[in-house]
Amino acid sequence: MLTPHSLGATPALSQSSLYVPYRNGFLHLRQLLPAAADFSKTPILMLHGAMSNGRVFYSQQGRGLGCFLAKAGFIVYVLDTAGRGLSVPKISRDFTLGQGEVIREQLPLVQQFILDLHQQHCQGAHGAAVHQVQHSVAARQVHWCAHSWGGVLMASSLARYPALQQSVRSLLTFGSKRTIRVKSVKKWLMVDLFWNRLAPGLALGQGYLAADKLGVGMDNESRASLTQSIDWVRGDWRDHDDGFDYARAAMQAHWPKAWFIAGQNDTVLGHPEDVADMVRECGFTEVKLTLLAKANGFKHDYGHGDMLTHLDAEADHFPLIRDWYLGFDLRVLKGEA
Repeated sequence: MLTPHSLGATPALSQSSLYVPYRNGFLHLRQLLPAAADFSKTPILMLHGAMSNGRVFYSQQGRGLGCFLAKAGFIVYVLDTAGRGLSVPKISRDFTLGQGEVIREQLPLVQQFILDLHQQHCQGAHGAAVHQVQHSVAARQVHWCAHSWGGVLMASSLARYPALQQSVRSLLTFGSKRTIRVKSVKKWLMVDLFWNRLAPGLALGQGYLAADKLGVGMDNESRASLTQSIDWVRGDWRDHDDGFDYARAAMQAHWPKAWFIAGQNDTVLGHPEDVADMVRECGFTEVKLTLLAKANGFKHDYGHGDMLTHLDAEADHFPLIRDWYLGFDLRVLKGEA
């Protein structure tokens, strides 16, 4: 790990960049720390979706769900997958990694990095009491949180690895779907025409999909991730590299407690019906599904991106998410988990 580089602070929040060695470069983790950070409590790992990066969860000015939760007392980590955000090297013509490497390598690597980091802090803070801290639930688990396609990647990694099923305490997703079955003109334009037909041609010429320059995303997408996600959205849930059957593994997995959030105005990329399809496909044993809609008491009918970025989110549904996470610690105190 490179030495953390402090990137600024607000009165109740400090931000640093951590770099995890990976292949020929580094994965960037933004660490968001509350004023009085307690490393014995369960941290939260956040993952972005396609054509995106970790900035969907935080800003230097302290906005976003990650910053909101850090101000509420949680230690939060936001991952930039290989090639995206501040991870190095950036996606280029010669970049060959796809979504399989995120599932099989990057998520397990970062999970262990976070657990080791918190164990080290607990050892330093508790000294003789470290044995007790290491064997508490909070010291050996991480909450997972994802936006859009990031939820598919996290669910895939969880389904594949029983060790992660033990060390991931919860899964919370926003607008995550594995397939897109809804039909509309907007869906045809965005998915069938652009993503399935035009984007692969653009990526073939450039060597990758330059989504940022095209104005269709926050970050670029590798050719491998693009083609693999296209196949998954309209086909079977199998690993492109080794044929691993994620759908079968999902039905046998010991899933953590899960919460899937959809937006009423998310009509294509995370349509509520498609989100519900993913919940059923995974076969969760303890899961809830929430629709962010005015009809359900929320301030807006939220869309795919603004469920995380809308200025009203901090006073609308973010407090519900904070309270959900706080509930895990309350159950520990009561001896229920």
